[in-house]
Amino acid sequence: MDLYAEYRAKLKTAAEAVRIVKNGDWVDYGSNNSYPPALDAALAERRDELRGVRIRGNLLRGPLAVVECDPEGDHFIYNTWHCSSYERRLCDRGRAYFTSMVFRNMDWYYRSFLTTDVAMVTVAPMDEHGNFNLGGALGATCSVVENAKHVIVEVNPAMPRIRGEAAQLPLSKVDAVVEGEGGPLWEMPAPAPSEIERRIAEQVFPHLRDGATIQLGIGGVPNAIGELIAESDLEDLGMHTELASDGYLALHRAGKLTNRRKSLQPGIGVLGLAIGSREFYDWLDDNPDILGCRLDYVNSIPVIAQQENMVSINGCLSADLFGQVCSESVGTRQISGTGGQLDFVNGATAAKGGLSFLCMSSSFTDKAGVRHSRILPQFGGDIVTTPRSEVYYIATEYGAVNLAGRSSWERAEALISIAHPDFRDELIRAAEKQHIWLPHNKR
Repeated sequence: MDLYAEYRAKLKTAAEAVRIVKNGDWVDYGSNNSYPPALDAALAERRDELRGVRIRGNLLRGPLAVVECDPEGDHFIYNTWHCSSYERRLCDRGRAYFTSMVFRNMDWYYRSFLTTDVAMVTVAPMDEHGNFNLGGALGATCSVVENAKHVIVEVNPAMPRIRGEAAQLPLSKVDAVVEGEGGPLWEMPAPAPSEIERRIAEQVFPHLRDGATIQLGIGGVPNAIGELIAESDLEDLGMHTELASDGYLALHRAGKLTNRRKSLQPGIGVLGLAIGSREFYDWLDDNPDILGCRLDYVNSIPVIAQQENMVSINGCLSADLFGQVCSESVGTRQISGTGGQLDFVNGATAAKGGLSFLCMSSSFTDKAGVRHSRILPQFGGDIVTTPRSEVYYIATEYGAVNLAGRSSWERAEALISIAHPDFRDELIRAAEKQHIWLPHNKR
């Protein structure tokens, strides 16, 4: 049977394809833009005949039909690796459940511990070699489809094709093909940085040097870093990142992103996931200078450590005076997930000339107009994302301090120095009570 005959034989409607799902099955949806809307809607239509179907996903825009159609969760139980704002609201309502993980271990989890009865993923159309493309979800979704008992694909021509073996899904591994309506992808254009985010970026920027390979997270601070780099004299920067976004496109347009001086894979920018604007997706599409790889490679500590002058720049939510960092919760309320932060903190720290920065504003103002410090005496339920023994630089708009190898009183002094001035005296008093403040320390 030739490729196109095999394709036609596997072509089904969404309603036909989801008939394979049984009571109690584990169903995995693809990450971010690999979420399959037509299949999700068709599965929701089967609500009354199914019970206890367990669904996994991560970084999904929503709404999810299987969740919204089943307020009591009797038919579908949704679980997420990493919360989008929609999934965060589901967790708040008790309609989704968080699964703790680090991205470098994703393939290990799926091979060793997890069952996927049916994988449902959106892909780019099949090419002449019989391969679909997982697009900007490839790093996370490849492990799902490789270990699933059954794979259903929903085709969307808007999905960019990413170069690399990990992005390819052969027709031979697919049980059913659904031609979707080809709706627009989830776009997340780079927001304009705030004044505070620019000031934070200014604390990190002096540490960057020509030829550095940079991992940028998503958000205002990485975007501000990108703006500073674009306006600077820095040259020949490289990309090795778990999640790529518009910041890298800006660096490319400014002529700064050449990848020439990378120690590993020179000339090639490496990513695991991609979420950004339509212009960003167009830049990625079949770009020979960009390679998509699985997260157990991109986020591997030994791999990251091979990049000389590797610089990891990520956001966090809070830190305590002992140097513990929370990047995923407010108290016990799940905000996002561990993701790859710890992977890149460890990998960059192990690299020759490597640096790791965790960035946050020194304070925030709540809905009632009350200001709160992001540097706390000690955590009281917040989830520790990066343990104190692994933290390197922490940056706020008041400075960037290196905690590596520092004793408890040195950490307290350094962190208080970059706290908002309104909170420094009370943090000193707390440090004294916690016996991590020297009597002659600066006040």
